[in-house]
Order: sequence, then C-alpha cells, then structure tokens
Amino acid sequence: MPLSNIHLVAVGSKNPVKLDAVRAVLKRLSSHAHVHATAVESMVPDQPVGDMQTIAGATNRARAARAALDADLGVGIEGGVVDAPTGMRTCAWAVVVTRAGDAHVGGSLSMPLPDPVAALVRSGVELGHAIDQLIGTTNIKHGAGAVGVLTAGLVNRVDAYETILAYAMAPLLGPSLYGLERGGRRGEGLGRGSGKEKPPSS
Repeated sequence: MPLSNIHLVAVGSKNPVKLDAVRAVLKRLSSHAHVHATAVESMVPDQPVGDMQTIAGATNRARAARAALDADLGVGIEGGVVDAPTGMRTCAWAVVVTRAGDAHVGGSLSMPLPDPVAALVRSGVELGHAIDQLIGTTNIKHGAGAVGVLTAGLVNRVDAYETILAYAMAPLLGPSLYGLERGGRRGEGLGRGSGKEKPPSS
C-alpha cells in the first residue's frame, strides 16, 4: 500500500504514549495521514504473558481499531512480559493491519525486570502498577513506563514504540522486498488467542 493511499490511521488505544509514537512515525514518513485513537479491547489479559499472547493483543487492537474507524491502517501496540528460568523480561509488539486485512508485526523490547517487580507481576499485578508500587508513582504506563524508569530515562518510551512500529511497517515501506507488489500476502497476525498460534512471518 503506497503511503499516498494512507489517509486515516486508527490506533487501538487512548494511551497518549502510543498515540504520540504513531504520529511521530507518520510525520517522519512525510505522510499527511490523520491519526486517531479509539478505545478497543485487546481480547487478552490486561497483563499479557509471553510474546505470542502480546502479539495477539496488538493484532486484536489493530484489527478492531481499523474496523471501528474504517481506516486505511489500524495500529496496535501491546506491552507484555516473558517469564523464563533466567528471570522475567519485558516485551512489546506493534502490529499494522491494512484495509486488505494483511497484518505486519514488529518488536520486541526486551529488558530484564527487577525481582520485586517480577514477584508482583507473578502475583497478578500489571507491570505498570508494579512499577508504581515500587517507586511511588501513579499511572506510570501513560508516561515514562517501565522502560523509562528502569533505564533512568536513557530510553524514551515513545522513541522505543516508534522503533517497533517502524519494524512493523517495513513490508509497507519496501513492498518489493517482501513480494507484496506481486500480490503476495504476509503476516496474517494472531488475534484473539492465548498465544499458542504459530507466530506471523513479518
């Protein structure tokens, strides 16, 4: 899909950090598309666990947002955690869904979590709230987020989301490299499920 054909982009969240990231990427692409946020359900737990479940949440957000606003592109950005024998880490995934239904995926932001935060998450506390409890903030997920706090501001959360969104948009930016100009389809996404599906190819 040429950028000139993208007039409306729907973001599946009212989170200002996600919205700012999408607007920044579109601006850097010299796109004149209008970016609008709409509140939609991720269809996964508030705290997704595992890359696949997190991708599923982002895919659901992107598809629902695109449909709700009849947009040319739908964007979903979802943060999650991955619990491994070596400890818990963060992950974040972006999904871009086209009007034709193609889903393209980019991520992940992998950062180790402190043991006290991991313990709270394992007990059922959402990551953002766990960080709030740890440092005494309120609603940090709409601001610096875990990445900003744990890197002492070295990583800006908006910039981090811009990067994974750019990864997700790669097939749209270089369609000939992905075979899309020949009518090929890439990345059906996951959607809805618990994260047990085969991961998408882009």
